[in-house]
Amino acid sequence: MMQSTNNPRQSLRRRITIQVAILMMIVAIATAFIGYRSLSDTYMRLYNEKAQDIVRLMAEKIDGDRLKAYVETGVTDSYYDVLQKEFDQVKTEFTGIQFLYLFYPEETRFIYILDAVKEGDDMSTINVLGDVFEYGDTEFTYLVPDIEAGRASTALVQGDDVGFGRTISAWAPVFDSQGKVAGMVEADCILSDLNAVVNSHAIRIVGVLLLCMVCVLLLLLLILRTSVTTPIGQLTELVNSYEHHGLEEKKFRFDDEIQWLGTSFVDMTRRIEAYTAEVKRVTAEKERIGAELNVATQIQADMLPRIFPPFPERKEFDLFASMNPAKEVGGDFYDFFLVDDDHLALVMADVSGKGVPAALFMVIAKTLIKNRAQMGDSPAEILSNVNEQLCEGNEAELFVTVWVAVIELSTGRGLVANAGHEHPAIRRKDGQFELVVYRHSPALATMNSIRFREHAFELHPGDSLFVYTDGVTEATNAKNELFGTDRMLAALNREPNAAPHELLRAVRSDIDVFVGDAPQFDDITMLGFHFEGSQGNEAEAK
Repeated sequence: MMQSTNNPRQSLRRRITIQVAILMMIVAIATAFIGYRSLSDTYMRLYNEKAQDIVRLMAEKIDGDRLKAYVETGVTDSYYDVLQKEFDQVKTEFTGIQFLYLFYPEETRFIYILDAVKEGDDMSTINVLGDVFEYGDTEFTYLVPDIEAGRASTALVQGDDVGFGRTISAWAPVFDSQGKVAGMVEADCILSDLNAVVNSHAIRIVGVLLLCMVCVLLLLLLILRTSVTTPIGQLTELVNSYEHHGLEEKKFRFDDEIQWLGTSFVDMTRRIEAYTAEVKRVTAEKERIGAELNVATQIQADMLPRIFPPFPERKEFDLFASMNPAKEVGGDFYDFFLVDDDHLALVMADVSGKGVPAALFMVIAKTLIKNRAQMGDSPAEILSNVNEQLCEGNEAELFVTVWVAVIELSTGRGLVANAGHEHPAIRRKDGQFELVVYRHSPALATMNSIRFREHAFELHPGDSLFVYTDGVTEATNAKNELFGTDRMLAALNREPNAAPHELLRAVRSDIDVFVGDAPQFDDITMLGFHFEGSQGNEAEAK
């Protein structure tokens, strides 16, 4: 191989200098642009949050029962005058808000009830009681859905206002004594005012940033010349002084740091190649396992009923359940289904172990329990039959604790069997949640030919049940303390009359606060059931 003796048209030092200069210019421009956008977004978010806070506070103060009368009669009173003064004061005190008004919503338009005024306002832009605004695309996209849902705006809503340009809008509902939306409070911020503030700050920040970039560029170029390009040039001359037919170690003319660099480069490259091959193999395996776990997670989630209310046509009861696995898949499960038109089955279970093995065992147990229950078996018969089937070929020695109840909806009478599971909590009408403690049978799949106990119980209209797995009571914080049944009952009894989904949310919230940053070691599964009996149907008929 012939050694090239031609000198390069452009030296490495010069080329690196030019490239670094261009790169620094690009970085400076990009940084300035990103900084400007970030500053603009920050101010826009702050304006939006301020507008949202203001409309919520104003909406909470308003008596919604009075608003419709103002719209229908066009007559104001002393309360209207007080509202006008409060709106005017808020608009005056909070800079950045161009419009602050109260309106009555209809299907395709809204009617102004009052519009805040501050000193210096162009009165031709101020609306009065009875003025009408027809909805546009922005209103149909953002405002109308929030009105129908009875909620305040949460998104950053931008629109166009004739004569003022781009705006940021926020609104909040005013409710009447019946809990219906009686009006909306809206605030609009004009972006032209915001842009003036942003530009003023951005010019100063960008100027300082560019000056710093220039200084850093000059310093970096000096360092590159003295510490990088010159040594690289010397190394290049040494590399070009010999032929290399592959990635093999060569001796440099000088046994110094350059020799060490060349030898280290060869060794490092060989190690990287071996490591890269191993990483590719491990990554491919992890991706395969991860994909399978994602599918397993979805399959397990789909097996549990997740549509609530599950039986909207049935007014005799209300129920809600949730399952949060500790890993991608878990061993806990719940189930509920109508055995026939007058009998409802409730199931709560916990498979020993975690992960994929427990999830597979869970699928089998859940399927067997539901099949036997739909055949009309009593809870004890269900557990006995399922136990025999689970014991067959159970080489992994897994087991499952199960609480199963069948309730006659017309009378509230039911049968329940507990195979090693947690004690349920019950609340009688106008009472408090208490644990129902009794001797229960062994867990399923522990041994053959077990006789399972079952108990009769009766629910009355207004009574509630709460069943759970040990992931609730054994949730552990950083001090290695358990959540326990006392804290669980305290969470339930904070609002004992709440609907099932609210009860579960309260318990989960207390668990999260108690556990803090400690990792979740066990699946957390809960089911709440509220019984109304025939009263529910009578209330629906009325």
